[in-house]
Amino acid sequence: MSVIPNTQVNQNSDDIELGKILGILIDSRWFIITITFLFAIVGISYAMLATPIYKADALIQVEQKSTGMPALGEMGELFASESSAMTEIEIIKSRMILGDTVDKLNLTTISEPKYLPIIGKGIARLQGDQRNLTVSRFKVPENVLEPVFELIVIDSSVGKYELVNKSEDRVLIGEVGKLAKNGELELLVSSLNAEDGDEFTISKRSRLDAIQWLQQNLSVNERGKQTGILQLSFIGESRIKIERILNSISQSYFLQNVARNSAEAENSLQFLRNHLPDIKSQLTASEDVLNKFRQENESIDLGLEAKSTLDVMVTIEAQLNELTFKESEISQRFTKEHPAYVALLDKRRALLSERERLNQQIQKLPKTQREILRMTRDVEVNQQIYVQLLNKVQELNIVKASTVGNVRILDMAQSYTRAVEPKKSLIVIFLTLLGAIFATVFSLLRAAFHRGVESPDEIEAIGLPVYASIPMSDWQIELEKKQKSKKQLSIADSLLAVSNPADLSIEALRSLRTSLHFAMMEAKNNIIMISGPSPGIGKSFVSANMAAVIAKTGASVLVIDADMRKGRMEKQMAATTKPGLSDYLSGQDSINNILKKPGVDGLDFIARGDVPPNPSELLMHPRFGELMKWASEQYDIVLVDTPPILAVTDPAIVGAHAGTTLLVGRFGQNAVKEIEVTKHRFEQSGIEVKGFILNAVVRKASSYYGGNYGYYNYSYSNDK
Repeated sequence: MSVIPNTQVNQNSDDIELGKILGILIDSRWFIITITFLFAIVGISYAMLATPIYKADALIQVEQKSTGMPALGEMGELFASESSAMTEIEIIKSRMILGDTVDKLNLTTISEPKYLPIIGKGIARLQGDQRNLTVSRFKVPENVLEPVFELIVIDSSVGKYELVNKSEDRVLIGEVGKLAKNGELELLVSSLNAEDGDEFTISKRSRLDAIQWLQQNLSVNERGKQTGILQLSFIGESRIKIERILNSISQSYFLQNVARNSAEAENSLQFLRNHLPDIKSQLTASEDVLNKFRQENESIDLGLEAKSTLDVMVTIEAQLNELTFKESEISQRFTKEHPAYVALLDKRRALLSERERLNQQIQKLPKTQREILRMTRDVEVNQQIYVQLLNKVQELNIVKASTVGNVRILDMAQSYTRAVEPKKSLIVIFLTLLGAIFATVFSLLRAAFHRGVESPDEIEAIGLPVYASIPMSDWQIELEKKQKSKKQLSIADSLLAVSNPADLSIEALRSLRTSLHFAMMEAKNNIIMISGPSPGIGKSFVSANMAAVIAKTGASVLVIDADMRKGRMEKQMAATTKPGLSDYLSGQDSINNILKKPGVDGLDFIARGDVPPNPSELLMHPRFGELMKWASEQYDIVLVDTPPILAVTDPAIVGAHAGTTLLVGRFGQNAVKEIEVTKHRFEQSGIEVKGFILNAVVRKASSYYGGNYGYYNYSYSNDK
């Protein structure tokens, strides 16, 4: 004996599930196509209406800092330093640089034409709207919380306009090219291109907000690694505007760089200029003292040894003074622990030691020579210091004049001709795919959460046999349209069994007729009650057409519309509503008066009659039992159409008189649990439900691929 592996069973189950999913997608194909098409339309519309965003870029080179005068030697080294690219990028994005651009271009003022919400701007662009407004000055009082105004063109020929606030109050009237004032409110419109009645929106934002807007749209990156080449990029709606903004940023950065390098030389120059008057005063005083001493001592000359010592002393003093200047400059850049600072201090100590040694040597000279040597040394030292300072001043003047900074603008701003945003093709493709995915997922979720019965097996699983599955009839749909458009119809235009006897739905009812023959063999009478769980499931359609099908076999059939609340079977029977069942039960008419002949041999019909205030009480009247007894004796089959059991109790009352009870449910509408509750409700009333009729079955791909069977047309076709 062979055993089927579990893997094979699981595989078959998976195949069925995959097949059902495929079937669901096939059933929902038009929904998926429609939603995908709508998403594609939205994508195309957005791509056409979205405002294009352009990009402009510029190139800046950042070189190693230098004075621009390599010949100055040690003096130039004081101003040399390196600046990393990241530091320069942050400087460019600083409020110092961007704020200057905001001020130059008046970016705190925002002006644009007034458009329709969402789509207005795109439509205006597609229509070639040339409206334009340039505001050179716009000052708003500080107490205005929301500085948003509307400018309305009054006379475009002379450029006259009015400014209104959010409350539509006029606050200003002005002309193009003239400054308009109203208290603290000031407006200067430099250019206006519009027609009479055109409106513009003018708003004011803070300087910080404008700077943040620049920071958001500005991108600065280094090209390559440690190349010092910075690429500045800016995005915006107007190509001209973004070029101006980027050029302004580049120029501001360049000028501040030059100004900073010049400032270093200016600080040193100022330091030297402050010391020149003191040194000159000291030189004059020392010369006067020397001349006076010589006059008093009759011009004593120095010996060779003293003169040699004087030269050395003067040289040492000059070097010490030079170190003093260097220390004042280097102290601004480094601490005393820096190697350069330490070397300078060591050199000073060595010079001071040498000067002390020479001073001790001078003490050995005669007193007169010592004095003249000291005075001569002071004169020459002060003279050398003064000359040295003058030379430094000239050198720094040259440095300042020749400073060009370490920044060079390689490429001025230029915008691309094609917009960088939106990516039209990508947007259309993305939204189309999104629509397809959304429609597919929605279809699968709808099928997953859908609890409507779509297979007879689901009903039979609760112990209720399915007597027939009636397919959806396109012919019946057309008949229902005729019933809505025309008030009076013949039975051939209202009843499907007469209008199109070969319809698949009628064939299914013929199958039901055969099943009923065996189901009623043990019934207590020939009365059949048709009910269901909810309205709109086709009970009346089944009752009327099944009665016509049975009548065509030669049997006498009576159809009673027992739904005295919302019954509409008279439309299918091409009969009138009055008189009817309610009239008989209330004692207003007799049985013979309420019987109607629809036009089918062997078929009689009783309509519902007037809508009574108490349908349930009328059905409990003995007259209804007498009617059922009389009908059972007079007809071969009695069909009673009742309202839904889950809505009212009428079917439970009628079911007590019926020998056979059938339930009708609609394909894909009634859930299994709903049908089970309906069956249980009848059983609580002591009524046995013989079977179930699944109505309006639609041939779906999900059922076909899921393993369910369908219906086949096997009728005779007459080709003429």
